[in-house]
Amino acid sequence: MAITAAMVKELRERTGAGMMDCKTVLVETDGNIERSIELLREKGLAKAAKKAGRIASEGLVRINFSPDYKVASIVEVNSETDFVAKNEDFIAFVENLAELALEPGWNDLDDFLEKKLGEGTVKDKLNSLIATIGENMNVRRVQRTELPGVVNVGYIHGGGKIGVIIGFETEASYDEVFVTGKDVAMQTASMSPRFIDESGVDPEYVESEKKILIQQALNEGKPADIVEKMVSGRLKKELKETCLLEQKFVKNGDISVRQYIESAAAALGKKLSVAAMIRYEVGEGLEKKEENFAEEVAKQMGK
Repeated sequence: MAITAAMVKELRERTGAGMMDCKTVLVETDGNIERSIELLREKGLAKAAKKAGRIASEGLVRINFSPDYKVASIVEVNSETDFVAKNEDFIAFVENLAELALEPGWNDLDDFLEKKLGEGTVKDKLNSLIATIGENMNVRRVQRTELPGVVNVGYIHGGGKIGVIIGFETEASYDEVFVTGKDVAMQTASMSPRFIDESGVDPEYVESEKKILIQQALNEGKPADIVEKMVSGRLKKELKETCLLEQKFVKNGDISVRQYIESAAAALGKKLSVAAMIRYEVGEGLEKKEENFAEEVAKQMGK
């Protein structure tokens, strides 16, 4: 497979590794980006492998809640440009979808697109909006959460670039947990945890990371008999960074998020534990078409 400059650029942006190192591993993996990231990490050359990829497409994330905050919804709708993402009709459409998603009776995105909205369906409204605005759009994902004994709190960052829902299992009211919930949601928006705690970590993820760390240690010349112990320590450190409750609390680095929530629960005199965590970031994992604006204008003017 021919290795293009664009592939090298993407790998470099995702890992922070040198250009020649990126090109070398792409050749080794026949252009497989994800395997190249793993290989760079094994060689100790990747500064930060951003598994989700570059933030690519434009659009909006919106969240909504039932009056008692027992039900929460989140939706991401993509557009080609940020200009359209600021269009009033587009914003209203996304907000309507977040409200519609609170309703039960749908199982997946396909179901949701067939839900009634106005005189037609969500899909009909989307197609109408595309025809009116003249730009391609896509309802990328939508989720509804309703768990017994759980109160939901949300946070929107950057005008809709990131949306977070945190569900607390508690007997406290929404008003009582709002401040704590917003702090934890802001933490989630900022630090991008993948799991709530170690009990929720995907075993496949652990095995994949362990394999990479073992190879990384061996490549560093560490003795095989101590590699397992070293990897165990490194993995535990990594899990602390990727598990919400184990992360250092951004507002007070002397404590963890778990300790912050425990102190809030003690102050309330009521149980407070994170039962749900949903984080959407606009365009994560999608590739964005990059164009030089000046060149595009010149092209339109026939120069």
